[in-house]
Amino acid sequence: MVMSKEMDQQDPLANFKQEFFLEKETVYMDGNSLGLMSRRSEAKLQDLMDSWKTFGIDGWTEGENPWFTLAETMSARVAPLVGAEAHEVMVTGSITSNIHQMLSTVYQPTVERFVIVVDDLNFPSDIYAVESHLRLRGLDPAEAMRKVGSRDGYTLELDDIIGQLTDNVAILLLPSVLYRSGQLLPIREITEAAHKKGILVGFDLAHSIGAMPHNLHDDGVDFAVWCHYKYMNSGPGGTGGLYLHERHHQLLPGNAGWFGSDKTRQFDMDHEFSKAQGAGAYQIGTPHIFSMAPLLGSLELFEEAGILAIRQKSLELTSLLRQLVGQQVPELVDVTPMHDEARGGHIAFSHPEAARICKALKKAKIVPDFRAPNIIRLAPIAFYTSFGDVEQVVEKLQSIMENETYKNFSNERNVVA
Repeated sequence: MVMSKEMDQQDPLANFKQEFFLEKETVYMDGNSLGLMSRRSEAKLQDLMDSWKTFGIDGWTEGENPWFTLAETMSARVAPLVGAEAHEVMVTGSITSNIHQMLSTVYQPTVERFVIVVDDLNFPSDIYAVESHLRLRGLDPAEAMRKVGSRDGYTLELDDIIGQLTDNVAILLLPSVLYRSGQLLPIREITEAAHKKGILVGFDLAHSIGAMPHNLHDDGVDFAVWCHYKYMNSGPGGTGGLYLHERHHQLLPGNAGWFGSDKTRQFDMDHEFSKAQGAGAYQIGTPHIFSMAPLLGSLELFEEAGILAIRQKSLELTSLLRQLVGQQVPELVDVTPMHDEARGGHIAFSHPEAARICKALKKAKIVPDFRAPNIIRLAPIAFYTSFGDVEQVVEKLQSIMENETYKNFSNERNVVA
């Protein structure tokens, strides 16, 4: 414990822990699935509910955070976290709806180029979206969707990704961080390789935004989508986000809607669509004000802490976690890439009894995350996890394995794993 005490004493982000609601005597290691509520997020949600109470319909233009321009205001603050220009980002929709919006906008298949390349390890919703989008275009996913395979079942090789980029590929859509193993893909290298072959590139940032800095604009990424409820701590079902590089802003949205209009003309009620400038054009419906509100509070914390400091602490926390697990619980197989530049904000461990181990951890007041078929994900979050917390998690895990208390539980996932 001496090492963790010293690290906690030297932690420049230590005071942020008091900003969050933490269950007593519980260590929360599942912020890569759902981040915890901060006091500021709670306050911002209350503020926006009060604006409805106070102003009624005038809340669209009155109060501290007028609803009519709230998405644009927030987008300018999210943009630095993804390394984009303010007009390239929009807080809107969800990952899946934003994938549909981006594909309907930039995917223009021809007889020569029609294939969308994805990967064999991606989150299912992304695959469902691509498949259904292809069917809407009259294309057979068996022919028009191609998956990059994995050599080990946990990670992807750059050579294998590039090897799938043949002349008939139109779009490459990959996660920035693989949700099971935590592998961080080399975004710039992938984008440059695809662009040399005339292929557009999109990334799903669900498991990287809020955990590390990005450089989407300078890296030349064509489009990206993400949620805000993991590392960004915006709450369950919180409004997501999209990015579209400015070189594509002349494109009409594939799915046009009223809130994609030029705001100065939106209430002209003209049936001729007046496209907004920038990423605002790719909104569809009315912003979900209460689902966006917690992000306002969370953004304050990110702006105060700084994403570089957050990434540094995240790397230190995960390095300590994997070091201690390797020493004290060697039966768990670490499947996350070793190098800092190749991993995100969580460490993944493989074990045949993973589901029951996760249940035993929860019983011991450690909140992990199970992913089928055999993965235990542990995510120490820079804002609210201490180095002492990490040591406590490993001590509990060691006890569970040595005493085989996990055998008191079934090795089947819960409904929500």
